[in-house]
Amino acid sequence: MSRIEADRTVCEGIGMCEAQAHEYFEVGDEGSVDVLAEHVPEGDRAFVRAAVESCPVSALRLVD
Repeated sequence: MSRIEADRTVCEGIGMCEAQAHEYFEVGDEGSVDVLAEHVPEGDRAFVRAAVESCPVSALRLVD
């Protein structure tokens, strides 16, 4: 099972991750990403990876 890591100090709150995988990411009121579910089951891995890779400031990582 993969795990999501977010660097909130880098996040600019653009929301590309939330738009692609709202079950896992949400841009909070303070303007940075909140990870809603840290662990990603194998069946969701491809679309979560796409959301992670869509981050324009590279604030997210998917760790195996």
